[in-house]
Parts: sequence; C-alpha cells; structure tokens
Amino acid sequence: MNELKERITHHIEELSKYTATPGYGTTRLSYSQEDLKARNYLKEQMEASGLTVREDGFGNIFGKLEGTVKDTPSILIGSHFDSVPNGGAYDGPAGVVAALEVAQLFHKKQLKPKYPLEVVALVEEEGSRFGGGLMGSRGMTGLLSEEEFKSLTDKDGISTIEAMKKIGLDPSLPKKRDRETIKAFLELHIEQGPILEEKNIPIGVVEAIVGLTQYKVTVEGQAGHAGTTPMDRRADALFAASKIICQLPELAIKEGNGTVLTVGRLNVYPNGANVIPDKVEFTVDIRSGKEEHVQNVISNLKKTLENHNEYGIEITAEQCLYIQPKALDQGVRTLFKEISNELGVPYCSINSGAGHDAMVFSDVTEVGMLFIPSKAGLSHCPEEWSDAGHIAQAVEIFFEAAKKLTEVERDAPSKNKRLNQSV
Repeated sequence: MNELKERITHHIEELSKYTATPGYGTTRLSYSQEDLKARNYLKEQMEASGLTVREDGFGNIFGKLEGTVKDTPSILIGSHFDSVPNGGAYDGPAGVVAALEVAQLFHKKQLKPKYPLEVVALVEEEGSRFGGGLMGSRGMTGLLSEEEFKSLTDKDGISTIEAMKKIGLDPSLPKKRDRETIKAFLELHIEQGPILEEKNIPIGVVEAIVGLTQYKVTVEGQAGHAGTTPMDRRADALFAASKIICQLPELAIKEGNGTVLTVGRLNVYPNGANVIPDKVEFTVDIRSGKEEHVQNVISNLKKTLENHNEYGIEITAEQCLYIQPKALDQGVRTLFKEISNELGVPYCSINSGAGHDAMVFSDVTEVGMLFIPSKAGLSHCPEEWSDAGHIAQAVEIFFEAAKKLTEVERDAPSKNKRLNQSV
C-alpha cells in the first residue's frame, strides 16, 4: 500500500507541474502546451505498463492491454485530464492516475485478461476552452458530431482543429467509437463536496449523477463613446446583461428541490474602459436530480430573456449541452460494494451533484463510479486536495473489479483468487 501511495503522489505532483498558472492552481486547457506536456507524460506511463497507446481524432488517449480473445469489447477505466482555470490538481487526474495504477498492477502481476483493459484520458470534460463540457466522451460516443466539433471555437476565435494541429495532434483520426467495443466504463473522481469527509468514509459508490444543461446567452447592442453618448440613447449590452444575470439565481431558488443555477463565464466586447459594450456573452449552467426541474428552469430562463428584449438590444440563447439525470449500472455498483466488503474498506452510497464523463458513457455501456473524499469539500480551486491513501483504496477496488470484468486467465495471489470467486 505504501508503494502504491507513493506512486500515486508522484503522478499527481508531476501532472500538477503542467499548468499555465504556476503557484495559482492548475490551468490546463485542452490542446494547450500544458495539455501536450501532460499527455506526453501519460503516454509514457501507459507504455511503461506494457499498454499499446493511441489517440483518436479528438485527442483522447487510450492505453490498451489486449485480451486473449480477439474482437471482444474493452473495459475502460479513466477520467479527464483538463482543468478549469486556476483549479486543483485532483479533479480529473486522480481518476486517470487510478487507471494507470490498475494497469500497472495487471502488468506487474502478468495478468492475462480475456477482455481487453483500456486506460483512457479524456479531453475537455470541463468545457473551459471550447464550452459545453464532456467533449471527449460526447465525441467518441457520437453525441457530438464531427461538424459540431469543427465549428467549436475558444474565446479568441481559435477552432478545435487549429488548436489540435498546433500541438501536433491529428484531427483526421477516427473519432466515433463503436459502442460494441466497450464492455464497461469505470471512473474514479474526487467528491467535490463535504459528505464523505464529514462521515469519515473513504469510498463513495455513486448511485446516480445529476442532470444538467448549459446555455450560451448573447446580448448585442451598439458600441459608442463613453463620454459623448447620452444615457437615454444607449444600447448598452453589458447593462442589459447585468439586469438579466441578477434575476437568474431566483429561478433556481423558486424551483427548489436541490436545483442550482450558475453564471460561470462572462465575456464583454470590445472590453474597453471608455467604450460602451456592444456585445456580451455569458454561460448559464442549470442542474437538478430530476429532469422536470431542469426543464422548468429552462422555460423560465427563456421567459426572462424575452422580457429584456428592449430597444436596440437583441438577445439569443444557444443550448450547448443537455444531459438527463443518470442512474449508474446496478450490477457494477453491487460489484464495487462486494469488493469493498471483502477488502474491509468502508463505503457508502452517494449521488453526484456534478456532471462527469461517466454520465455520457452510461448511455452506451455499463458504468460504475467511485468517489473519494475532498478536503473541506473544496474543488475547482488551488486548495483542492484528496488523500493518496484514499485513491490507493479505490485502485484496489478497481483492480479487483477489472479482474472480474476482464475475466483474467492468470491470477496471482491466492487471496485474489478467493476474492474473484466470492464476487
């Protein structure tokens, strides 16, 4: 266990070096130089565990341990490796590191799986550069078309294709993956909340993931001189957007039932100190455990926008993402719980209030997800931290689950054999 913890700590520390904001958290946007350095490190680690490495046309990374039977579907284990601006070192990478260590255990024990095992590191889960989020998983499962992918641009107008080519990635590679090639997807993630830490429980078996939608709202007016344009002659896009934004939190509050709404990104154009803004773009993120609450807030959002279509102001809203609430596979959840009991690792059932790649894969395959505690419940900030010992416990659970799901043909210690028989 100590060696495993040391390896996990080393991986996390190495990946945390690849940030555009040293000393101010992790900023690793998709297809950036920091992305390139992180992916090179991950590919090296995959190869060191005897995996065959490839990338797809989105830049997702796969490290594959071939199965002994040809043309059988893979067990995928992994998470994302991008970050929010000035985020933490664990959101996403903890899950990729756990997958690397499962593969390392297969390599070390010379296990031969019937079904292939694949470590996967996914791009743009956060949506911090190109918006929407969950891009890598949505793309490879066909929820994001190639045309939609090519049309995505960042705040500077750089397209996904341009950004990929700049760091040497090949966007012409195959993108969509046949669902018949995936037997299951397992993901570890930090909780990003306080429940596990408060209960002093190291493992949360995720039962369901919240539903969510994201909109990009564009408010357009007319630019003008800050000193010479009378107040009653202005079509100020920022002033109009501000009035809208101030009303939005109340939509979620009135809906209740755990519904939340966040305005997370605001871009002002031309963004000059002495220029009346002529365009403002902002995002609206809506989440709830029940789809009806998400739909109700969407309806009220549209009404709010309509009520602010004043003289000289034009408002449009584009839905960038819509994911229904998802219950994860009962069989995999049961497997996790049985293994936890066998290993003597305390666990509890938990729901996820955040969106994850697991929710996308749940439409095409069996999905299981584990949470580990987040210190003080903090995430998406430099203070984000989770215990390497908890990650190591999750690795042990995933390792035993992966042996079961891949149907290994050569097992090592007798204890592991007994465990496989028991589950």
